[in-house]
Amino acid sequence: MPDNPIYQGLGQLGQQTSAPKTPEEAQLERVPNPHVGTLYLTRFVAPEFTSLCPVTGQPDFAHIVIDYAPGDWLVESKSLKLYLTSFRNHGAFHEDCSVAIGKRVHAFTEAKWLRISAYWYPRGGIPIDVFWQSGEVPAGLHVPDTGVASYRGRG
Repeated sequence: MPDNPIYQGLGQLGQQTSAPKTPEEAQLERVPNPHVGTLYLTRFVAPEFTSLCPVTGQPDFAHIVIDYAPGDWLVESKSLKLYLTSFRNHGAFHEDCSVAIGKRVHAFTEAKWLRISAYWYPRGGIPIDVFWQSGEVPAGLHVPDTGVASYRGRG
């Protein structure tokens, strides 16, 4: 890892890191935003998100899109990937997983605005899509469509 002070305190970037066993155990990391004061959008897409049904223990799959307008901090992408991976052994309903992810990333990054769009693949014949955002879209922020179509055999 470079001797740049922005990398100080990052314990996962550039290191071999095991996937956390639970979302509570997962450690998000952040770095300073090099464009503080500039309104822009960052998008993360996790098309193969997995969690467990809390009742049956069967896997649930989702295509997740996280859009956020950074403030002073950026979420470090490897730590976000490991956080999302930690849900693979986590039993929770779709709504709980989706909203918990959005709220945690928003609070941790102190983002100006964040939206999570979680498109869950059907089990039992019903797809469930969950959307949460931290508030009104800031004036002047370009927020493109998520690019995920309504369910028609997603893929």
